[in-house]
Amino acid sequence: MALNPPFPQGLRFSFRSPSPSSHHHYHLLFPDFSACSHLLLHCPSWPQLHLAPRKSRACPSRARCVPGSAEEGRWSDSETLVSDGDDGDGRVPGVDGSSPRRTATASSSSDYSSIGIREPVYEVVEVKSNGMISSRKINRRHLLKSSGLRPRDIRSVDPSLWLINSMPSLLVRENAILLNLGSLRAIAMPERVFLFNYNSRGGKAFIDSLLPRLNPNMNGGHCMPFELEVVEAALVSRIQRYEQRLMNVEPRVLSLLEVLPNRLTADILEELRLSKQTLVELGSRAGALKQMLLDLLEDPHEIRRISIMGRNCTLTKGNDNVECSVPLEKQIAEEEEEEIEMLLENYLQRCESCHGQAERLLDSAKEMEDSIAVNLSSRRLEVSRVELLLQVGAFCVAVGALVAGIFGMNLKSYLEEHVFAFWLTTAGIIFGAVVAFFLMYAYLKARKIL
Repeated sequence: MALNPPFPQGLRFSFRSPSPSSHHHYHLLFPDFSACSHLLLHCPSWPQLHLAPRKSRACPSRARCVPGSAEEGRWSDSETLVSDGDDGDGRVPGVDGSSPRRTATASSSSDYSSIGIREPVYEVVEVKSNGMISSRKINRRHLLKSSGLRPRDIRSVDPSLWLINSMPSLLVRENAILLNLGSLRAIAMPERVFLFNYNSRGGKAFIDSLLPRLNPNMNGGHCMPFELEVVEAALVSRIQRYEQRLMNVEPRVLSLLEVLPNRLTADILEELRLSKQTLVELGSRAGALKQMLLDLLEDPHEIRRISIMGRNCTLTKGNDNVECSVPLEKQIAEEEEEEIEMLLENYLQRCESCHGQAERLLDSAKEMEDSIAVNLSSRRLEVSRVELLLQVGAFCVAVGALVAGIFGMNLKSYLEEHVFAFWLTTAGIIFGAVVAFFLMYAYLKARKIL
């Protein structure tokens, strides 16, 4: 590691308290000013020192300059002169006046470039509570500040992590609800919703389901909070898609069950395989969504957090009771809690029905596959029996051919001089082959091989 040259040892700052007859005095004391100036001109990596007037106490205090590296100076400047947004005021402690907000934003956004990491930028569709739609690009830091979320919350809906976060989830935070329903990923807030992957089928179905709910002319004005409208529209679009896929695959499976196993062709078996694959995928997705809704219903704390979102209410840590500054808001929150439970139970029943029907069709397809396997095994057994009989007959005929070969060796046995020897040999070969075949057949029957 390269070491920066230290500051001159004689550098001192002295601050005097203001008096009516004098101004602020800053004194720099160097033992050798020429050496110090030469040192300053050849060390551009030192951090710049910004001296600002500061009111001190009655007793004069002295600050001593401590040498440090340029990298430490840069980090200290960014940490002290720029607020990271957690304190809320964005001011420098001990300095009068506040720094502009754009300075803090520029410095915080430059953190990614300073360490060589490109800041993620998301392309989202923003749907406001009045039904206005606009597409925009928003970086990760601005998204965190506008929604009040943390980086680990954004990871649950990040479209670049769809392989990791494939399971459906509904996360409730203080000012937002994060939805992850496969291809549908959104962040719902009291006044707007950010939709990721808006070009996907799930995103388009969600927008088509949400916009009519926000139209006061068609719906008479939405009575539920906007974030609950978003949650319901997401569940409706997802479950309707599952039901539509189930309605498309059910007639095909039923027709295949009527035809099979009498007709075993390659086209029918391929159609059965594709239908079974669709049912497996549909059943797994519907089952995951059902489990998510069931876990949410079994957690009353999350439901109460949804009901008090956007209100001046809190939950007590001991018994999760709702405490509101206005008694009317507490009553409204309790009523909304019941409505949320009824809403989730309704979609849980629909999801359970879809999942159960898909599982029943899948079981029927598996039973049909077992029946087809048994049928194919029986046919394979018949073919094996015929093949075994042919092998036995070929063996018997081969024995007769052996006798014929012996007589055809051109050796003189004097039998070839008599005509009856030919007929006698031929009849003996045929008779012996037939007797040997039936003996082998009886043996195989006795051993239950045939």
